[in-house]
Amino acid sequence: MGRTCIALIAHDGKKQDLVDFVLRHRVWFEQFHLMATGTTGGRLAALGLQVERLASGPLGGDAQIAARITEGMVHAVVFFRDPMGMHPHEPDIHMLLRQCDVHGVPLATNVASAEAWVRGWAGGTAV
Repeated sequence: MGRTCIALIAHDGKKQDLVDFVLRHRVWFEQFHLMATGTTGGRLAALGLQVERLASGPLGGDAQIAARITEGMVHAVVFFRDPMGMHPHEPDIHMLLRQCDVHGVPLATNVASAEAWVRGWAGGTAV
């Protein structure tokens, strides 16, 4: 995997926001290796994007991405979280966020931060 890898994750209530965001920046995202948890990856693949699909979040997809961050295989994460929802795989989510912090992996958790991040990256000021 020679290209920069971006992991894409969204809680159920935020999946459409993520799909819309990726579509707005489709040309930009197409230059990277994309990885996503199950359902999110399926929705993006249905739009014709090349996406490596992992397990869904509740079945370990968040943990898979966290492990790949640890291995240096994921270079950035877009994770549109639903801060109001309860998630049975919350320990995996916290592990993923922790691995981003420990390994210095850029993390955008909402549309506003992701927009700023993409603009910065495209302008040459991000990873």
